[in-house]
Amino acid sequence: MRPAYLFLGPMALLLLVGCSCVLSTSNESLHTFVGCAVREFTFVAKKPGCRGLRITTDACWGRCETWEKPILEPPYIEAYHRVCTYNETKQVTVKLPNCAPGVDPFYTYPVAVRCDCGACSTATTECETI
Repeated sequence: MRPAYLFLGPMALLLLVGCSCVLSTSNESLHTFVGCAVREFTFVAKKPGCRGLRITTDACWGRCETWEKPILEPPYIEAYHRVCTYNETKQVTVKLPNCAPGVDPFYTYPVAVRCDCGACSTATTECETI
């Protein structure tokens, strides 16, 4: 099983494969959690000509069922790969501090509303495996 790295808009998130559940915040539950949930995530919003702004938002996090099995006919493998991904998002806009004259100070980023296990969609994410 390979972790999947998904990039959604300006946020780079490490999202492991998962399914739909509610996630508690204790560290112990994060180590044993199997599923896909909305979880708090902090990043620094940056734009050329402005100072960075630390933002705490909601992102998808978790693990989903993933498997592969060999078969006798091409392509010689049957695969089922799902990743914890955004099912519903909303857009939030903030104003970055100390922007140079002529630089648009507004920065828009996605906020996870609901997360589910699903195929990695290149329409909304940059799908990359290691």
